[in-house]
Amino acid sequence: MPTRRDLLAMTAASLGLGGCATHRDGPPSAEGWHDVRLPGKEQTLYRQTLLEGRRAIAARSERSASMWRRKLSVPPSALGEVSFSWWVRELIGNASVADVDREDSPARVLFAFGGDVSRLPRRTRVMFELAEALSGEAPPFATLMYVWEAQAPLESLIVNPRSDRIRKIVVDSGNSQLRRWRDHRRNLVTDYHRAFGEAPGPLLAVALMTDSDNTSSTAEAFYGPVTLL
Repeated sequence: MPTRRDLLAMTAASLGLGGCATHRDGPPSAEGWHDVRLPGKEQTLYRQTLLEGRRAIAARSERSASMWRRKLSVPPSALGEVSFSWWVRELIGNASVADVDREDSPARVLFAFGGDVSRLPRRTRVMFELAEALSGEAPPFATLMYVWEAQAPLESLIVNPRSDRIRKIVVDSGNSQLRRWRDHRRNLVTDYHRAFGEAPGPLLAVALMTDSDNTSSTAEAFYGPVTLL
């Protein structure tokens, strides 16, 4: 049976994407993006800015974890490639997205998908039900996350240690590309199939996340637009 800590961690990792966490609406120019607090976590600060001539969302985490999120409703037939970019000042030296106690990252882009929860194993359904009781709404069926990781090799696929419905792909690793814009273009359908072994359901939300709560440290990143192509 999952512990309360497991449920809180799963909630923090994915429920904010489903719309159950509390949020403060962003300004009109945010085009539907808003700040999302996560249960039991201090709040990462997100703000609009410019960096090297680019429009960006600046994220500053001080022992905190929260999301900058936009809800969507994109059918599977309309899914394809996505582009996103980020700029990271420093890595979190002792963090690892594969370690449940050190699971922080300076930069993440998350995609939440719907699906048939009744197909999932009983233990997962129980976790979803308990998380829904804790938070008020159910988690997404699946969350695909792109991360900047300190140690894991590029293209590593990492399953969240507390919920296999959250899976991460390392698209930047190590410190050789710090303090410069990193532009990424990915195929959501291909990456989802690699991560979960099946075609994706509808895309429900996208979010940015800079967090440093598990390592009690700080992190700073800048994000460019996330664009479905």
